[in-house]
Amino acid sequence: MPLRFQDGELLVLDQRLLPDEEQWVRCRTSEDVAECIRSMAVRGAPAIGLAAAYGVALAAHGGEDVNAAAELLRGTRPTAVNLAWAVDQAAEAADALALAERLHAEQRDADRRMAELGADRFAEGDRALTHCNTGPLATGGLGTAGGVLRAAWERDRLAQVWVDETRPRLQGARLTAWELSKAGIPFKVIADSVAGGLMARGLVDRIVVGADRIAANGDVANKVGTYPLAVLAERHGVPFYVAAPLSTIDPDTPSGEEIPIEERAPEEVTPDGHGFNPAFDVTPAELVTAVITEAGILEPPYEKSIARLRG
Repeated sequence: MPLRFQDGELLVLDQRLLPDEEQWVRCRTSEDVAECIRSMAVRGAPAIGLAAAYGVALAAHGGEDVNAAAELLRGTRPTAVNLAWAVDQAAEAADALALAERLHAEQRDADRRMAELGADRFAEGDRALTHCNTGPLATGGLGTAGGVLRAAWERDRLAQVWVDETRPRLQGARLTAWELSKAGIPFKVIADSVAGGLMARGLVDRIVVGADRIAANGDVANKVGTYPLAVLAERHGVPFYVAAPLSTIDPDTPSGEEIPIEERAPEEVTPDGHGFNPAFDVTPAELVTAVITEAGILEPPYEKSIARLRG
């Protein structure tokens, strides 16, 4: 569980230090929460949305200007639509803390439903590949794609997980590997560039990833490196699934071309500052086999299935 609210403070498990250290950051103001989100002490689209909602609650209870706090938090990371979705609800709520706690509980319930629906798509002995981190650390619940993997394992439908290292922040090698190890699920960490070779050798049965924003046409923004995985999956006939809560679907964004892509500091890629560091890429809807949500599994054509679901 990456977030805890107690004694008037938000405690954030510092994911920058995992797996070597488990330390908690104490947030007493909205700025404290904003810094945790910016620096990726907390990350994962649903989790940063929840953290931001708690940040609004801290502002309200601490006598801050709630609208200014909401604007600050909303601007910390532009790609994940869950962030603005949660902030806007908290800012309009009569009791922001109660709202944040309700969203947290709803996310836990949504994660379990997603996990069970996604596990239905697995068969005994499947070897799955995943990218970035999409387990409990990313949502505050069971996880999105990580939750699907967990449920498939519990049903004896998963033999092993291939874990992309996920450069440059190594969320896969550090965080997903840590979560899978704690859950007792067999896994192997691979360099991001290994995935295509594994598919060519028939060693990947399906791919499951999360999302930071899904456009109205089904285009998916997710951690950079997701798009080439989808292209490789199409080439090798590997099902490519996206697991995400309804809060990640943005009906106001027509397609992936309109999704803002966060660019982080080049020093995360190379110390000399000569790097280029987009945090996300966009996978076209035609490369996505299905989108797993808590309310059901969406299939092409996504314009229609998303419109019906959001209905």
